[in-house]
Order: sequence, then structure tokens, then C-alpha cells
Amino acid sequence: MKIVECVPNFSNGRDKKIIDVIVGEITKSDGIELLDVDMGFDTNRTVVTFAGEPSKVLESAFSAIKKASELINMENHTGAHPRMGATDVCPFIPISNMTIDECVTLSNKLAARVANELDIPVFLYESSAVSNDRVNLANIRSGEYEGMATKLKNKLWKPDFGPTSLKNNAGVTAIGAREFLIAYNINLNTADKKKATDIALDIRENGRAKRDNAGKILRNDNGSIIKIPGTLKDVKAVGWYIDEYKAAQVSINLINYKNTPLHIVFEEVRKQANNRGLRVTGSEIVGLVPKKAILDAGIFYLKKQNSSFAIPESDILNIAVSSLGLNEFSDFDVNLKIIENCINNQPHPLLRMSLDSFTDELSRNSVAPGGGSVSSLVGSLSVSLISMVCNITLENKKYKKQRNKMHNIALKMQKFNSELKIIIDDDTKAFNMIIDSLRMPKKTKKQINV
Repeated sequence: MKIVECVPNFSNGRDKKIIDVIVGEITKSDGIELLDVDMGFDTNRTVVTFAGEPSKVLESAFSAIKKASELINMENHTGAHPRMGATDVCPFIPISNMTIDECVTLSNKLAARVANELDIPVFLYESSAVSNDRVNLANIRSGEYEGMATKLKNKLWKPDFGPTSLKNNAGVTAIGAREFLIAYNINLNTADKKKATDIALDIRENGRAKRDNAGKILRNDNGSIIKIPGTLKDVKAVGWYIDEYKAAQVSINLINYKNTPLHIVFEEVRKQANNRGLRVTGSEIVGLVPKKAILDAGIFYLKKQNSSFAIPESDILNIAVSSLGLNEFSDFDVNLKIIENCINNQPHPLLRMSLDSFTDELSRNSVAPGGGSVSSLVGSLSVSLISMVCNITLENKKYKKQRNKMHNIALKMQKFNSELKIIIDDDTKAFNMIIDSLRMPKKTKKQINV
């Protein structure tokens, strides 16, 4: 299943009634999971996060932008956060089985529709940008709403879609695609903020200022500060002290976790902490996280242990959670913190039954569950048994030469097992839908057509 996240920012953070109506446009579609609504009074801005299948997310995003253009008048807007439109920005983020290129295509479709149907000028930004000067949102937003009427007349700032003038009070919208940003804090066994900051300066991509022997900051001929790059790409970091925890943290934004994975950041901070006589005690993820980031971490630590990762997904996730110390200060519930688990929360009543209850249900005088569900269960048991044999074999020193072969077979069996378990319920659901359709009234032509 393809899953994409969308994070539109609306230029109203003070009127809950307006925001509730806009959010209602997002959630009225089945298959959309509302993940967060963050209203800011001082910024007068609301950030909404939702996810689902691409086509449904696209439709919900358009409906929300349309409603915002009707309810938010930029002529009356003031706030601490820079802004240029009723829907200021609307990015798409790939979550599961989606590429950034697919999100770029999605952003272009939405931009064209917003421009054509709502008469709103649209700029493409981040990965969707068609020129380097439009990658950075700050460049596009420069001048804010008050300066947009003049800016749009400049040939250099002709919108990517839509009119070159403000046709209504909805302003201008930026639509784009970007990778998922993970907010990640790593805990230290110190209350000293300066030590956490020192680590942050060494790991973040932007690095730290270069100094001479006297400690004076060195500058280029043009006056800009000479930097010593940090050790990690696509990473922003600061150090701070959290009174609630009585501990300092290295607070990190992973701009692209696919380039610099979560576990690599954790290990680098551990290394830097050890060099300073400190110890990492755990970490925390703020907000939600893609499943891949946690699975990759689990596989990384299983490999370090020379253990098989051809095991159930839940076991891999548990290894990651314990290895990264994600439960130190608060409970890391994989069903609440991993985006895919929040979205794929459809009930699986048969799969969740005990074997005793399942066989009782099967024996009753109902046509489902039936042969399809039973076949899927038998298939799941069979591939699980094969995986077990492979995992036992690859740990036996006598079969060292066959280790890779056994591991690859076990991985395939785990994949088959995941698919077969879902089919146990899907087969029964499908059959029940057929039965329901056959029971529908067929007395009139209209009823037959339905």
C-alpha cells in the first residue's frame, strides 16, 4: 500500500472554528488518517498533518486549500510567522512504497488544480522546484503577503502555476515535495547544556566556526565565517537542557533519514559522548516516525550481534527500541509512534483470535471464514516452519557455508508470512461482501443496477 503524508500550513491559529471546518474537509474522505493539528496563537498559524493513499491525500489537500481560501482573508492577517497565503505551504512526504519523484508528480497535480480552479498563484519548492532559487521556501516567501502583488509582476518570480496577480484575498501558496523530517533527541548522563552543544556542533552538517589558536573566529575575505563541517550529512543539531528529565540532550532534526539513518546518528553521538567522558543513556522521537527508520535500526543492531534478521517484524522493532533506548523517559508504543501502524489500523478479527476461538468460528453454520482463510492460515504456518528451520540451521556452525542461503530463504518466508496473515481476514471480508451483494433487493431495474 502506498502511503504519503501531507503537512499543509494554514494562516490562522486563533480561530478554532475556522480550523475545525478546514480539518473537516481533510477528514471527510475515508482512508485519511489525521495525525496532528498544531495551532499557534502568536504565529497565527496552524500546521495540520495527515496521511493516506496518494489519490485520497491529493483530494483532501485540495479540499482543505479551497476551504481555507474561502475562510481566511490575508488582508486581515497578522502573526509572528512569515506567511504569504491562506494556505501558506503544502508539502507531500513519501512514507511507504512511495518515492520522492512520485511526491513531486503529486505536487504538480495539486498545484495545477489549485491554480486552475481557485485562481491562486502557486510556486513549487523543495524537490518540486524547477529552479535553484525556488528550492528554499524562504526565497519564495520573501516579501510576504504584503509584497506579493509587486513580486508577481517580476518576470523572475512568475508563478509556476496560476495568475501573475492576486485574484482574491487567499494570497499565494507554495506546494512541493520533501523527505520526512525526524525530530530526534539523544539523552546524555549530564545536566551540562554546553557539553551537549559541543557534541551538536561536531555532528551537524553545518559544523562549527573555525578558530585560531587564540580562539578568535576566522573569516573569509568577504567577511563570512569559515566553518569546520560536521560529521553527519542532512543533520541539524543543537544542545539543550530539559528540566523535566534533569538531563541534557543533543536535539536533532534528520532532514533525510534515508541518507543519514537514525541509528548512524545515535552511534555517532555515542562516539562523541565517549570522547568527552560522557555516556548516552537513551533517546526519544518527537512526533511520528516512518517504519523503515526503526526497522533499519533493528536490522543494524541484529547484524552487529551477528544475529539473523529474518525474524518477525515485531521482533526487529523491539530490538530497535531497546538498542536506541527509546523507552527511557516515555513509553515508545510502535502502534502509536510509527506512521504506517497509525494508518494501517484496520481490524483483523480472525488473525487476532486464539487458535481455539478460530476453529470454533470455522465450525459454525456460516459460510465464512471458509477454505480461503484456512488455506492462508495453513500457508502461514508452513512458511513459518520453513523460516524456523532456516534460522536454526544458519546458527549451526556445521552449516556455516550455507548461512547466507538459509538467511535469504528465511527472509522470503517472513515476507510470505506477512502477506498470508493479512489474507486470512481479507478472504473472509471479500466473501462476505459477495454474500451481502447477492442479498440486495433485485425487484426493480434501479435495484439491479445498484
